[in-house]
Amino acid sequence: MVDHDALTATREAYDAVASTYARLFSDSLRDSVLDRAILGAFAEAVRETGDGPVADLGCGPGHVTAHMAELGLSAFGVDASPAMVELARLAHPRLRFDVGAMAALDIADGALGGVLSRWSIIHTPPRELPGTLREFRRVLAPGGHLLLGFSASEDASHPTQVFDHTVAPAYRWWPDHLAELLRESGFAEVARLVREPRPTDRRQFREVHILARLA
Repeated sequence: MVDHDALTATREAYDAVASTYARLFSDSLRDSVLDRAILGAFAEAVRETGDGPVADLGCGPGHVTAHMAELGLSAFGVDASPAMVELARLAHPRLRFDVGAMAALDIADGALGGVLSRWSIIHTPPRELPGTLREFRRVLAPGGHLLLGFSASEDASHPTQVFDHTVAPAYRWWPDHLAELLRESGFAEVARLVREPRPTDRRQFREVHILARLA
């Protein structure tokens, strides 16, 4: 079940700031060695298990999709914001970008070797996340890999926490709770990268990547 009100609010919010967002974040990987490292590990994992296509869900202006392509993957992007997709197509005309909702993907069962979702599940209402993870499972081939990026909550007794995201309503997750949801959805955790907040970060949240494999 998709919360269309939440999806519409997120889409409209990102449409409104798409140009600003692209200007601020399109070069973000350049200065983030840890992000490049986990993306490189994800790319290697995908290649080792069949080298199928990779969907970058919540691709924004397409810079991470393009990085995946530079690493040798057959990558394409999906985003709920038409304005973001338009900017991604302009910036990376040789790559494919589609408008779509990651909880209801227009992708055939088992078609993908990898799913990438970096800071896009943070806008998914907690009650919907299990269904979204099942959708990721549906589109992945057996043995395919999923890389999730999200902001971590700090209290195990409150596994999800709302926070004041600049663009749209968003949630932080207790990492072990999200890992358990992955297990319940048929994934096995392969690796976890936790980055502590830097002194210059406006929000003092840990950033987490979980790499998981579909059984």
